[in-house]
Amino acid sequence: MRNDDFHELPPWDKDDEFNEEEEGESWKPKPTTEACKAMYAQWNEVMTVLRAAVESMPDTDEEGLYDKEHMDYLKGTIIGDAYEVAVKIKSSEVGLYTIRMENAAIIRKNAQFIKISTNGFLEDGLMSEAYRRVIREEIDKFRELFKHWVSTFEKDEFEAEWGLFI
Repeated sequence: MRNDDFHELPPWDKDDEFNEEEEGESWKPKPTTEACKAMYAQWNEVMTVLRAAVESMPDTDEEGLYDKEHMDYLKGTIIGDAYEVAVKIKSSEVGLYTIRMENAAIIRKNAQFIKISTNGFLEDGLMSEAYRRVIREEIDKFRELFKHWVSTFEKDEFEAEWGLFI
């Protein structure tokens, strides 16, 4: 079985793209969309390893600090944040600068939370060092793609109602 057979996220579907291009513009390269697709593919790698790591975590810890309910909460939170990253990547292609910036802030926060959470999981004996290392490496690769993606944003004429992304 190939790694391509393991996907946490649905494939990027061209029909999902929000195309508001001028007539005759479809042939032009879209650097933001291409960067977005690369990020989405890399986040799928993060999700694959993260899912395996979370599934390998025990239902309770050995010291009795975490009962099953709390462990389910921790696992659900980290997986939920990871899926939110994927949703925010795809929904960024609506094309509005403020939406992209808002989504970029959420993506960064969630990716950073996941990366930092692996430290606590390791410290508490809930996650192996191997999973922690691979998750962090995959998130580091994702971060480089993220930085490139953000560099492709073009400010538009719409104002952010809250004045945050001006």
